[in-house]
Amino acid sequence: MTHLYGTSKINEKGHLVIGGCDTVELSKKYGTPLYVYDVELIRERARGFKNTFASLGVKAQVAYASKAFSSIAMIQVIAEEGLSLDVVSAGELYTALAAGFPKEKIHFHGNNKSEAELRMAMEHDIGCIVVDNFVELELLEEICSEMKMPMQVLLRVTPGIEAHTHDYILTGQEDSKFGFDLQNGQAESALLQAVDSNWIDVLGIHCHIGSQIFETTGFVLAAQKIIEKLQEWNEKHLFTPSVLNLGGGFGIRYTEEDDPISPSQYVEEIILKVKEETRNYGLPMPEIWIEPGRSLVGDAGTTLYEIGSHKDVPDIRKYIAIDGGMNDNIRPALYDAKYEAIVANRADAPVEELVSIAGKCCESGDMLIWDIQLPATAKGDLLAVFCTGAYGYSMANNYNRLPRPPVVFVEGGEDQLVIRRESLEDLIHLDIPLGTSLKKS
Repeated sequence: MTHLYGTSKINEKGHLVIGGCDTVELSKKYGTPLYVYDVELIRERARGFKNTFASLGVKAQVAYASKAFSSIAMIQVIAEEGLSLDVVSAGELYTALAAGFPKEKIHFHGNNKSEAELRMAMEHDIGCIVVDNFVELELLEEICSEMKMPMQVLLRVTPGIEAHTHDYILTGQEDSKFGFDLQNGQAESALLQAVDSNWIDVLGIHCHIGSQIFETTGFVLAAQKIIEKLQEWNEKHLFTPSVLNLGGGFGIRYTEEDDPISPSQYVEEIILKVKEETRNYGLPMPEIWIEPGRSLVGDAGTTLYEIGSHKDVPDIRKYIAIDGGMNDNIRPALYDAKYEAIVANRADAPVEELVSIAGKCCESGDMLIWDIQLPATAKGDLLAVFCTGAYGYSMANNYNRLPRPPVVFVEGGEDQLVIRRESLEDLIHLDIPLGTSLKKS
């Protein structure tokens, strides 16, 4: 039985319907490849996180990690749901500002923020900068002093815990490009340098332990280690954080191999551990911040492709080619990511054959799905690949000079184009022809 997400269903015609919109009609209207986002599901995920904090009476911020998918319309939905926003570049910040997002709820991340990016954040007086290293800390102090403007910061630390799905490594995570190490004294040195500044206001501590995590163990261990260190700093330096940011990385279901837990379970267990540890050490309960990205938009996105050529290698494999590939979803090539799919125009048809889905890029590694059971397909059929809402469009590229697909939001039977399809003219709009002096004489 096909696993459907959010508002997705199969109608009486056997067509996949998302947000009340027939995907066959969407493909006719906008063409393929096409990213389709179920906005109702995004709202449901956002409210799941927020409502759990509220029900437990804990002051919190849920910040959407916009690197998962950033666009003006997406940021507007996040604003409507009352979330905060995590950005990691001038481009993501510019998008947020263009969307009219409340600047005081923007948090700026990144391990190598440029001077221009820090100045941009300061000029727009955003809510918080997550300081990642000593170079950045010194540069931010200089800019704040020059501009005579204070800035609130979190110090990103590596707590010595690495979590990937079910594996938790308690040592060795010190070897990370991100943050101040919690164990070797770097984090304490950064704290002392920051609190000694006349311009930097240290709100608290930030950490991020991994991605696509299906259990709360890693978050609980991280909270435990950080609060233990906070108690030490409280005794030695009288430092009491007002914020503890435990990052994101909450997992979603891509295939039947994945078994994620609900947003409320992540939040509840994190809160219980922070309450327990702060109570044990006699520390005040901090405001809790989290940064879901994939878990807000991942399973809300579906990519539609038109099926083209077929290649049957007897006794080995049958290839089915689509009109997209690693240019609109690089995750299979980059991470060996797995996906599920159905034939959207015949979603109720019985499966008949084992096939592999090939992209159209000129790379043998451009394979979207290896070995999937589908109905017999023909040229012109519509393939729907599920759970492409995170790191699909945001990592899309123009390899082979393929235009990036459009993005459509669907909700309540209405569809809206929120990112148009790139044209062939768009592909060359930054190109500059050779000048006369460089042309062959």
